[in-house]
Amino acid sequence: MPESDSVFTGSIPHVYERLMVPMIFAEPADSLAEIVAARRPGRILETAAGTGVVTRRLLAACPDAEIVATDLNQPMLDRAAELIGDEPRVTYQQADALDLPFDDASFDVVTCQFGVMFFPDRRGGFREAGRVLRPGGAFVFNTWDSFATNDFARIIAAALNRVAPGPPLDFMERTPHGYFDLARIRDDVEAAGLRIESLEPVMGTSTAEVGDAAAAYCQGTPWRAEVEALSGLSLEDATAVARDALVAEYGEGEISGRTGWFEVVAVPET
Repeated sequence: MPESDSVFTGSIPHVYERLMVPMIFAEPADSLAEIVAARRPGRILETAAGTGVVTRRLLAACPDAEIVATDLNQPMLDRAAELIGDEPRVTYQQADALDLPFDDASFDVVTCQFGVMFFPDRRGGFREAGRVLRPGGAFVFNTWDSFATNDFARIIAAALNRVAPGPPLDFMERTPHGYFDLARIRDDVEAAGLRIESLEPVMGTSTAEVGDAAAAYCQGTPWRAEVEALSGLSLEDATAVARDALVAEYGEGEISGRTGWFEVVAVPET
């Protein structure tokens, strides 16, 4: 996986929070927080916390829990801290999910929203999650389904690849939407010494103003680096191509499309 696939820096954290979060991340975050809260955890580790969309929901859903929010990208955590404000129950720490700086058996739940797709070594990341879990704990995560059930991403990727003169712009299909094979997920989880307690498909809806949807994908994710490097277009022109493709499919104004993902609860083998 190219290093740029997991880099969220510059203006990306702000565009991500303003446009991507309400469009595709808020609904899954609500669901993930509900799953975590049902386990009544006292101490929660969140990996790949980003700008804190799940963190904010965990604060509301788990009013007695301490939360340690981590991310590989410090700018994302900085934005999360700005949005959450002074909250003594949350600690922020830059950390690599493949090499967690925490003691064994120190959390009741480890949770990760749409981060496992970016792990260079998923089994290693799952193993680390299991290592820091207390007895009876759980690793709760989600991962996007393929392009087949994620309409905006598929339409924009196809449009940009039609005009890009060079190599395929495949970041979105390769990474965020590249970890959906259920047998592979089960194998990776079990190889890490965990057991899948539940694995459920979910179908949601993305809704946004058409221009915001185009800008979100082209400017609010690491796809931006690939677009700027390989598309032969300026960022503004690439965003216009994405917007035109969405308008052709849905029309002007507010648009809605399918958003599919999987929710996984894994527990240590006993």
